[in-house]
Amino acid sequence: MPASAQPTNPLPTAGLADAPLRKALNDSDNAIVMSNRERLVVYVNEGFSRLFGFESHEVLGRNVSHVLLGPRSDPGLLEQIRGHLSATGSFHVETLLYSRTGQPRWVSMMINASDEASGGPGGSITILTDITLTKMHEVLQKRVLEGLVNELPLSGLMALLCNEVQRIAPEVTASVLAVDGQGRLHPLAAPGLPDAIAHAIDGRPIGPRTGSCGTAAFRRAPVLASDIATDPLWTEDDRALYLAHGVRACWSSPIFDPQGQVAGTLAFHYREPRQPDALHERLVDMCLHLCSLAMERNATRQRLHQLAFFDALTGLPNRSLFHDSAESRLAHLQATQRPGAVLFIDLDRFKQVNDTQGHAAGDTVLCEVARRLSLALQAHDLIGRLAADEFVLMLPGCDTERAVQVARDMLEAVAAPMCIEGQAHVCHASIGIAMFPADGKDIDTLLRHADQAMYHAKSDHRHSLQLFSPEMNRDAQERVALERALRQALADRRLGLHYQPQVLSSSPGTLHGVEALCRWHHADWGMVPPSQFIPVAEEAGLIHELTLWLLDEACRQLAAWRSAGLGVPCVAVNLSGRSFHQPEFAQQICDTLARHGLRTGDVLLEITERVMMDARPVTRMNIDTLHSRGFKLSLDDFGTGYSSLSYLHRLPISELKLDMAFVQDLTTSPTARALTVSVLSIAHSLGMAVVAEGVETAGQQQWLQAHGCPVMQGYLFGKPMPPDEIEAWLCAQAPQRR
Repeated sequence: MPASAQPTNPLPTAGLADAPLRKALNDSDNAIVMSNRERLVVYVNEGFSRLFGFESHEVLGRNVSHVLLGPRSDPGLLEQIRGHLSATGSFHVETLLYSRTGQPRWVSMMINASDEASGGPGGSITILTDITLTKMHEVLQKRVLEGLVNELPLSGLMALLCNEVQRIAPEVTASVLAVDGQGRLHPLAAPGLPDAIAHAIDGRPIGPRTGSCGTAAFRRAPVLASDIATDPLWTEDDRALYLAHGVRACWSSPIFDPQGQVAGTLAFHYREPRQPDALHERLVDMCLHLCSLAMERNATRQRLHQLAFFDALTGLPNRSLFHDSAESRLAHLQATQRPGAVLFIDLDRFKQVNDTQGHAAGDTVLCEVARRLSLALQAHDLIGRLAADEFVLMLPGCDTERAVQVARDMLEAVAAPMCIEGQAHVCHASIGIAMFPADGKDIDTLLRHADQAMYHAKSDHRHSLQLFSPEMNRDAQERVALERALRQALADRRLGLHYQPQVLSSSPGTLHGVEALCRWHHADWGMVPPSQFIPVAEEAGLIHELTLWLLDEACRQLAAWRSAGLGVPCVAVNLSGRSFHQPEFAQQICDTLARHGLRTGDVLLEITERVMMDARPVTRMNIDTLHSRGFKLSLDDFGTGYSSLSYLHRLPISELKLDMAFVQDLTTSPTARALTVSVLSIAHSLGMAVVAEGVETAGQQQWLQAHGCPVMQGYLFGKPMPPDEIEAWLCAQAPQRR
């Protein structure tokens, strides 16, 4: 579109022969403009008037650039047109022009030179096609959807949308706000608004009189303030702020998520009092759909992130997120040469909560503990839930003294009474502490050492804390080696059983039965005490396998003795409490006896008081099944645990084993004697036998005989022996029984 020149008369009206052509040009949806060599308009069709709102007499004789170019049109457009027409005689471009009322129109502009020799006006013919809607679809939908595919962050995606809206409709300043779970507004994108307005909006609660955006979110419907200066929905402070920055009108619409909840608002701001036009309404319809898609995508990503990096029950960071965050903190501590601490927290006896009160109660405990631990932290501290009842903290910039104090505070916080399903509950924890960099320079080492320290705290004295020491690492390595060797020994059946005689008090040479005791001789370590490998088997999950092996081996040996004509009345076998948690355990015992041709009376099953008091239905089911099949149950170490007499009455116990701690003090302690008399009296009243363990002196034997203890076991009669020595012992006792 060339520069202006003095207007000339338009071309003379064509003859009647041109009427069909004129009608066709006027019926076209395209705007057609003809200019002469002076670049002045000599003809426009009616499509031009329909598109831009100008009557033909307002355009004829003028330079069309003075008519259609506006404030945001391409400033280099005229130079491009002249250059291409001179070089090639044609030019095509998509550009922004303005109507008579100042409305922007995106058009496809096709210009061709038209000289007089070919019958043209001697200048150019321009065809303008309205592509505003096409542009909206192309720019908005295509680019925003591409942004979604390319994983642009939500704020960047919304900024892209706002900028494209402002290109299509330059008179609009667009903004997108999010509404959080507490009903507060937060700017996601407002590239054309002053920072002061964005800051004022951030954190503003929605409500019935909170400007266009807050009210639209509250009403769940569009809100138009065509003149902010007089609109009653605006407070005086907000009105003054917006007007001071040249914002005179605002049209806001709520953005809904797929569940129908308000996720945010889309607002069009104007620099003069006005209402939106049809173009703005079409823009808003499209933008609301795109905003909803983008926000739902973001919500999905946040849910996936929550699932991937946060514990679903407590909401705390999980192992993966804690590990990554801790590594970052350690790198900073290393660079600044500052200390740090890792605290490993494990709840004491947490399984009892799940077992006695149910998993819902256990979950409540974990959530409450997580809340208490979080409240005790400072802003830069880290917390995570590793698994089950294990929590971990990292305290950057923390020395040993503060780490110990924080651990004490944590123990106190955890131990405060809590209400679980209407009942008061007190929870305790054990804490291990590892210091950076003395105890490790990476998070894996620090976690391992803090775990080892926690293990020692739990072993030495529950409800306590323990600092890591190198000795703990050696202990842990030895334990790992012990577990590995025990697994191999079980697999290779390289464990063995020793048997200790149980004799009748009335005839110490007469065998009542033998107790099977597990022994392990390692090729390099020699005899490994049961006090070392049994706890390892418990912790490593090997105890049930060990129990089944012990039962099978004891039954095999008893069957072998019977075949050899040796009179061993029965064998007593210690059963692990954890084995009773296996639904098939009672049947496994029955199958083992059947495999070796034994009867239920041939094996005495020893259980602990912990098993007796276990409230799990599966435990009681196994006990009841064994009793119904004719097995006798012996209660081991009676008097050292809970000693609940009500359970003796309710459960099928046939025998009590008096713990050696009482027997050892019989000749020196009146209390031990009084307690032993009580046990013997209780057993006699309930029709139960009593086996006194640990009888080592004649004085102990005589006292027990005098007070009616029917069975004794101890070094006075025979130590635990391998099978061949038991056979020799039986042969040695034969003459005494004659």
